[in-house]
Amino acid sequence: MALRHSTRVNWLIATGHFLAHFYVLCLPPLFIAWQATFHVSFAELGLALALMSATTALLQTPVGFLVDRHGARGFLVGGVVLMSAGIAAMGFATAFWQIMVCAVASGIGNSVIHPADYAILSGSVEKERIGRSFALHTFAGNVGFSAAPPVMALLMVAIGWRVSVITVGLIGVAAAGAILAQSGILKQQVRHPVRSGPAVSGRKLLISPPMLLFFGFYALGSMAGSGVQAWLITVLHRVHGIGLADASGALTGYTVGATMGVLIGGFFADAFGRHLLSFTIAVSLVSATLLLTVNGIGLPVVIAIGTMFAAGLAIGCTRTPRDMMLREAVPPSEMGKVFGFVSAGLPLGSALTPVPFGFLIDRGHPELILVLAAGLLVLSLGCIAAARAAARRVPMMVAAAE
Repeated sequence: MALRHSTRVNWLIATGHFLAHFYVLCLPPLFIAWQATFHVSFAELGLALALMSATTALLQTPVGFLVDRHGARGFLVGGVVLMSAGIAAMGFATAFWQIMVCAVASGIGNSVIHPADYAILSGSVEKERIGRSFALHTFAGNVGFSAAPPVMALLMVAIGWRVSVITVGLIGVAAAGAILAQSGILKQQVRHPVRSGPAVSGRKLLISPPMLLFFGFYALGSMAGSGVQAWLITVLHRVHGIGLADASGALTGYTVGATMGVLIGGFFADAFGRHLLSFTIAVSLVSATLLLTVNGIGLPVVIAIGTMFAAGLAIGCTRTPRDMMLREAVPPSEMGKVFGFVSAGLPLGSALTPVPFGFLIDRGHPELILVLAAGLLVLSLGCIAAARAAARRVPMMVAAAE
């Protein structure tokens, strides 16, 4: 029965996370249709996506405080409803400013997902299975990113852009209904007394050295990943003369590897939980080395694609251990706010590197992109090692997790 309970929890939470990522990348396929319908610039089109992501990033932390104070279940259901309804409402827009309002509304709903999900998983899943639960959660989000562009493209061809966004939005509302119907099995982590020392306030916890270092680890890893995803095709084409189709294949290999690696990292976290830091450092260094190899050596196309797949696989393996190390450093009653704050480093990191990396390419230095990405990965390891050590030196932050 325990396995059945965990499976139900995992799929309910994974569904919300899948939708959160799907809705972010369901917008770009709509841009051309929106430009023809509303006669707006590409900058204005990009603003809709930026508003959604920025709203999510800014609100995750305050929503995390609310989740810890009032419970996660209601916020999760409400967040999925608002996120989905915001997308569906775009189908009725008669002016582009309405699209932007809907994007902000969807971003508000999306901001609930990370703090609520991690709080519920930590309280609803057995300790010996939590690594795999975190892995499935991250995996579902990655699949949402991957599925959105082709699904939206096919729907738009078949039924037009308006009916397409209404359809995918209403599917999310229906999913929220399913989560609500099953919400009795979703429990937030219960409060436990800390091992020693005085209690630390939520705000002080977020600005404590361990949490800031965890934030840096998340942000630097995201900076490296977004740099690779944004510019790998250009780098391989400019530096090594690889055709655009083959270079795109290398990027696909990287993203597929990263998605598969998440599941491997989840199984490792459950089986070898005492070695999370060593494992994270080792596979991150492997990924950095493989990026430097692709950048510095003119590999045959097939080998380059395989190497990028391996680099993605290695970096994907760090995702669940990363979340597990953060969970171990957080008092159970503070789970929502901490994951809301620290995971905000992911969209921040994704926003920081594409422009300066693009500037380097404009200046004639595409060969530096993967070198810098590898350097960011190595730099992130200093953050996670220091965060792990700092958390162990501050006993008031560590809660009994039995």
